[in-house]
Amino acid sequence: MRIDRWLWHARFCKTRAIAQQKAVQGHIRINGQRVEKSSASVHVGDVMTLPAGGKVMSLRVLGLGSRRGPAAEARSLYEVIEE
Repeated sequence: MRIDRWLWHARFCKTRAIAQQKAVQGHIRINGQRVEKSSASVHVGDVMTLPAGGKVMSLRVLGLGSRRGPAAEARSLYEVIEE
């Protein structure tokens, strides 16, 4: 799944356009590698580092999701490793 879609499904960004912007600006890392394209792939088990709420979060991807559902459903897509 594309990083921009995953960020939107997991409710880290209000719109896909904002998610695309974060990816292109290089604010996100997947498995230690800086992401510079919004089309970068996300897989179950990946470790992602991203800014959220004024902090830097590390999280593990647990699922990909098929839609942007409620917050409880979005939280099931990842596990926070550290904030």
